[in-house]
Amino acid sequence: MRRMSEFERCLRERRLIKAEPDPRAIRKELETAGYDLASAEESLADDDFKWASVQAYYSMFHASKALVLKKGYREKSHACLLIALRELYVKAKELDKRYADDLELCMDMRHEADYAMTYDEESARIAARKASGFLAQAKEILG
Repeated sequence: MRRMSEFERCLRERRLIKAEPDPRAIRKELETAGYDLASAEESLADDDFKWASVQAYYSMFHASKALVLKKGYREKSHACLLIALRELYVKAKELDKRYADDLELCMDMRHEADYAMTYDEESARIAARKASGFLAQAKEILG
C-alpha cells in the first residue's frame, strides 16, 4: 500500500484546501508581502531585530500564500504552506529548492524570535535578505 504524501495529508486534514485562484487575493498577498518586507527593513534600521525577523518571515509567508493560491490551494497551516510550496513549485521545477529552504529557515527563526526570544542582528539581516529575494522570485513567477 502506498504511503500518503505530506501534501495529501495536509489536504486530508484540511490544513490545505482547494480554492479558486483569485487574482485580487493573489495581488493582496503580494502587496502584504511587500509591506511586511518594508516593515522588516524599517525595524532593522531601528535595531529592532526581533520584529525584523518576524516581519521578514511574514513577507515570505504572504508571498508563498500568493504562489499557492495561484495553483488553486489555500493554506490553513504554516507547515502545510511550506509543504504545498515544495509540492507545487519546487517539484515542478518552477521554483529553486533554495527558496523553499529559505522559507523554512525563516519560519524557524521567526518561531525562535517569537517564542524563545532568541534573535540577533545577523539572523534578522539574513531573514530580510532572504525575504527580499523570495519576494522578487514570487513576483517573477506570478508575472
